[in-house]
Amino acid sequence: MRILITGSSDGLGLLTANLLSQSHQVILHARNTSRAHDATSACPSAHTCITGDLSTLAGIRAFAAEADKHGPYDAIMHNAGLYLGPFRRTEDNMPALVAVNTIAPYLLSCLMQKPKRLIFVSSGLHQNGNAGLEDITWQQRGEGKWNDAQAYADSKLHNVVFAWGFHRRFGIPTASVDPGWVKTKMGGPNAMDDLDAAVKTFAMVCTGEGEAGKREVGHYYQMKQRGFREEAKDVETQEKLFGILEGVTGVKVPE
Repeated sequence: MRILITGSSDGLGLLTANLLSQSHQVILHARNTSRAHDATSACPSAHTCITGDLSTLAGIRAFAAEADKHGPYDAIMHNAGLYLGPFRRTEDNMPALVAVNTIAPYLLSCLMQKPKRLIFVSSGLHQNGNAGLEDITWQQRGEGKWNDAQAYADSKLHNVVFAWGFHRRFGIPTASVDPGWVKTKMGGPNAMDDLDAAVKTFAMVCTGEGEAGKREVGHYYQMKQRGFREEAKDVETQEKLFGILEGVTGVKVPE
């Protein structure tokens, strides 16, 4: 299998790449050449590493074009993400967190050649996300009202919605995955969930083996299915999110 994992220069993305590259062709992603060098050094069995800044619309488009040159893919895992931090306004006048966590997986899914499987990395914190989808780019609230925890929870809910929405639109196996609270740079030293199980879960949904092979769409955690916000399965919610993102990016979900 040929598998692309975004955000795979460190953390869970890199650990998953190392596991999968033992028996599959894995394409890494890093946001710049320095991190790409670190990634290939840490995962020497990877096929290659593509650089791309997923915090801007131009960067996402450029990455989509470059990544497609290395396809077609059996699976694409949208793992790149930002967690807590300041607003970090991008050249597109939106928070970098929103661009990387929500805009990038949407736009890449729309622009790139359709893979055989599509995976979106979410979080248990998606349960705190705003299902009303109001002001997802923070244009109305602005930097003064920025709440990074809420923005993160919203984006992780979007990722679950993507799994169901793109499955319905594309007709391919899709999944969202919750790694749990694990000891990574993002999770911190006090995390208590099983890191090895999280990595195996990521690999499972990429390959479609185990529990992930039993359903065409699902939400997985620590090698098993997990409950999620039911709004993600609502077609109106899916289409509302797609419509908002079409307005932001100028790109609609392909027929």
